[in-house]
Amino acid sequence: MGGAGILLLLLLLLLAGAGVGEAWRPPKGKCPLRCSCSKDSALCEGSPDLPESFSPSLLSLFIEDNEIGSISKNALRGLRSLTHLSLANNQLETLPRFLFRGLETLTHVDLRGNPFQCDCRVLWLLQWIPTVNASVGTGACAGPTALAHMQLRHLDPKTFKCRAIELSWFQTVGELALGAEAFSYQGEPHIILAQPFAGRCLILTWDYSLQRFRPEEELSAPSVVSCKPLVLGPRLFVLAARLWGGSQLWARPGPDLRLAPMQALAPRRLLRPNDAELLWLEGQPCFVVADASKAGSTTLLCRDGPGFYPRQSLHAWHRDTDVEPLELDGRPHLLLASASQRPVLFHWFGGRFERRTDIPEAEDVYATHHFQAGGDVFLCLTRYIGDSMVMRWDGSMFRLLQQLPSRGAHVFQPLLIAKDQLAILGSDFAFSQVFRLDPDKGLLEPLQELGPPALVAPRAFAHITTAGRRFLFAACFKGPTQIYQHHELDLSA
Repeated sequence: MGGAGILLLLLLLLLAGAGVGEAWRPPKGKCPLRCSCSKDSALCEGSPDLPESFSPSLLSLFIEDNEIGSISKNALRGLRSLTHLSLANNQLETLPRFLFRGLETLTHVDLRGNPFQCDCRVLWLLQWIPTVNASVGTGACAGPTALAHMQLRHLDPKTFKCRAIELSWFQTVGELALGAEAFSYQGEPHIILAQPFAGRCLILTWDYSLQRFRPEEELSAPSVVSCKPLVLGPRLFVLAARLWGGSQLWARPGPDLRLAPMQALAPRRLLRPNDAELLWLEGQPCFVVADASKAGSTTLLCRDGPGFYPRQSLHAWHRDTDVEPLELDGRPHLLLASASQRPVLFHWFGGRFERRTDIPEAEDVYATHHFQAGGDVFLCLTRYIGDSMVMRWDGSMFRLLQQLPSRGAHVFQPLLIAKDQLAILGSDFAFSQVFRLDPDKGLLEPLQELGPPALVAPRAFAHITTAGRRFLFAACFKGPTQIYQHHELDLSA
C-alpha cells in the first residue's frame, strides 16, 4: 500500500474511533479570544464585547470585569446546560428582554457592578427574578437620580409605568362635520356624522375587505347640527336636530330596511337647536335638545307610543348652547350651559327636572362633558376664551380641580379608550391636545398633540372598537373629519 493509501486508512480509523484512542468529534464550540476555557466553563476578562460563540455544553460562564456595554438578546441562546452565569462589573445599563430564555438550568446569576438604569428597560428583569429558582445578585441602580444606589431587588415592579399610548392618523372623511356619535347596531359598531353643509347625517361602518371605514347609509338633513342615534332591539332611530326646516326623527324598523322620516319633532319649540343628547328616565328613552334662540327653551322629548313628544321645557330665554345628562347620587341630572349665565344643574324630582344649583367660578362656559373615574364624577367645561376647567363632584356641588389653557376651544371631551381615561381639548387656533388622567394624582396630564394632519376647528370626538382595533373620530367644522388609530406601546420591550 502506498503512502497516500496509508494516510487515508489512518484517517478512516480515527473517524471511526477504531484502535486509536478516544473517538474524534467535531468541536461544538471554540473558546473565544481573551477567554480561558475548560470542558465545562469559560472565563473572559478585558473584552469590550461579548464573545460570539461558546460550547453548548458549558456549565459555567464568567464574563466579568470587562467593558461590555450591550448584549444581544440571542447571546446566550443554546446554552441549555448553563448553571452559573456572571456578567458582573461591566458597563451594562440594561439587559435585553428574553436574554435568559431557554436557560432553565440556571442556579446562580451575578449582575452586580453594572450601572443599571432602573427605568422601564429593567422591568422585565424585575418580573423575571421571582419566577426562577436561581440565586440572582442584581446590584444597585445607577439612575435615574431618584433611584440611584437603590438595590434592584428592592424595586417594586408595580410602581413602573411602562405602558404608553399613541394616536396616529388613519383615514380622512372629506366633508365638514359638527358632530360624531358612536353606536352599535346588530352587533356591529357604527359612527354617525352630522354634516350640515352636505345636508345629511352620514352613517359609517367598517369594511372588513378594504380595512377602512365606508359609508353605509345617509339621511337628508339640511343645516343639521346633531345626529343622535337610538337603538331599540332591531329598530334604529336617529334624531336630526336642524337649524332650519324643523328637527326630525328618522327610523329603520329592521336591519334589512332603510331609514325613513318618521316624525317632525316639536316644531314650535325647537327653534334653534345647538345640541341633542339621549337619556333614560323611568325606563323610557328620552331626547333632550338645547335651544340657543332668544325665545327658545331646552326641551325634553320622551317616548310616548310610537313617537317622541315634549314632556318638559327648561331654562327658557337663556340661549342654551349645550346639555349634558349625568347621574349624581343615584338620580338623573341635566347640566345646561348657556351664553347668558353660569352652567345650571337640574335634578329629576317628582317626574320632572328641577333646578338644584349652579356652578360657581364658571363664566362663559360653552359646553360640558362628564366622566367617572375611581368612584368620582368629573366635569370638563369648555371655554372659548380663557382656561377650560376640570371639576369634581363633592356630594353637593362641583369644585374646581384643574385649569387648562384653551384658546379658541369649542370642545373639551372625555373618552375612555381601552384602559385609558382621555380628555381631548380642541382648538380653532392651535393643535388639539390629548390629556390622560393620572389615577394617582387625579389630574389630567398632557399626552400628545393630534396631528398631522392638524384638526381644523374640531367640534366633536367619538371612538369605536372594531376588528380588534380602536379608532378616534374627530369631527371638524372647517376641515375634513380625521380618523386616528389608538396604539398601545410597551416601553419595557
